[in-house]
Amino acid sequence: MIDEPVCDVLGTPFEYDQGEGMVSAAAIAEPPPWDRARAVVEFNESAKQLIHLLKYNDTQEAGIAMARMMASAGRHLIERSNIILPVPLHAMRLWQRRFNQSAYLADRIAVQTGKACRMDVLLRLKQTRQQVGLSAEERRKNVRRAFDVPLEHRKHVEGKCVLLVDDVRTTGATLAACTDALKDAGATQVHVLTFALVLEPLRPHIEA
Repeated sequence: MIDEPVCDVLGTPFEYDQGEGMVSAAAIAEPPPWDRARAVVEFNESAKQLIHLLKYNDTQEAGIAMARMMASAGRHLIERSNIILPVPLHAMRLWQRRFNQSAYLADRIAVQTGKACRMDVLLRLKQTRQQVGLSAEERRKNVRRAFDVPLEHRKHVEGKCVLLVDDVRTTGATLAACTDALKDAGATQVHVLTFALVLEPLRPHIEA
C-alpha cells in the first residue's frame, strides 16, 4: 500500500512527513497537467495479477475490491470532485476487447461514493498504438491529441473539478493527455486516481 505522506501532486511516497500539501522535487522539476494524484499500491506482481484478472478476464470481484480500495485511498480527491470520468478506450479497441476496466472502476467508485459518473464526456479520438513497451517519450507522442470532450458534453466539465480514473499510472502520458483535453474543455481542476503506480523507472516489459 502507498501510505501517507505522499507528494500532493504525484502521489509518490515521501520517506518522512514533510507537512500537508508538500510537493516532491520531481513534481517541481516537471509539473504534470493534473492537480493531484493518488494510487493505492505500487505496481508489482501482486497488483499486476489483480489488474489482469479485471482487464483480461472480466473478473468483476477483482474490480469491486480494487474500486473499494481506490475509494478509500482517494477519498479526499473524491470529496473535492464534481464528476468521475474513466480514461476511455477507442471505439474499435472497446469493440475488440468488449470491456473497459477503467470505466468499470469509475462506475464502482461512483456507486460507492454517490458521485456522478459519465462514460460519454471524455472520448478517445485516435486509435493509438498500445503503450506496452514504449518509452516515456514515445508514450507522450502516441497519445498526443488523442482525447477530446465533445461540445455537447462540455457542460459536464466546465467550471468543475474532475476525478479521472484509470487502473495503472506508468509514465502518466495517457492521463496527462486526458487532463489536457479536460482543461481545454473548461475543467478547473483534474484529480487522478489509479489503483497502481509504477514507482521504478519504466521498463519495457511492464504490461499494464
